[in-house]
Amino acid sequence: MIKWFAAILGAVFFRFPGAILGFILGSLLDTTSGKNGRGFKTVFSQQQKITPADFELNLLSLSSIVIKADGKVNQTELDYVRRYFVSAYGKEHANATFRSFNEIIKSRQISAQRICMYINQHTRYPSRLQILHFLFGIANADGIVSDSEASEIGKIAGFLRINFKDFESIKAMFFKTGDHAYKILEIEKSATDAEVKKAFRTMAKKYHPDKIQHMDEIHIKGAEDKFREVQKAYDHIKKERGIV
Repeated sequence: MIKWFAAILGAVFFRFPGAILGFILGSLLDTTSGKNGRGFKTVFSQQQKITPADFELNLLSLSSIVIKADGKVNQTELDYVRRYFVSAYGKEHANATFRSFNEIIKSRQISAQRICMYINQHTRYPSRLQILHFLFGIANADGIVSDSEASEIGKIAGFLRINFKDFESIKAMFFKTGDHAYKILEIEKSATDAEVKKAFRTMAKKYHPDKIQHMDEIHIKGAEDKFREVQKAYDHIKKERGIV
């Protein structure tokens, strides 16, 4: 197909000699594309954007870093990742993806910084917040986020260029301390009632699921979870202070 297209172009610009040359070059391209399994459209229309497969592989790589953070591979955390991918992509696709994941888990040469640089170039900030939430979900799958896991996630958050307050907000959703509700809303306990209300409106807008409608359904569900945590934090503070 390419050879005839090239021949026509050659004839248009360089008459008969151009048609011959175009036919020869087109034939070579036809042969190359056949050997590599790549068609004309693929060769000439590639775009520099992240594909679903790229995203999955990078997300799995970050997942493996968190899972191995405490020096062991926890089956509960592995199962959490598997359930996530089954929910997101279906069982058959998830099984194929997880085979790649098993290889990643064994690898010792995974650069979080390099992965995050790639993700930063191809995703928006709300999407990266959801990735951070997912990583904390993995760490919390066994009921507790260890210090080593929190430390690794903190490094990843830095590589993802996550604002420190946003990191502390999402972290507080998994660490229920005395002031976790305030951290979720990104305010101090000394904040006025008016500041509390303003912070709730700001955080509800930031974590609204509409921010990541371009992502998979499972990510949207994660955004809904964050949104509920913001609401719960606000309700907790209102009850504590007697805010109407």
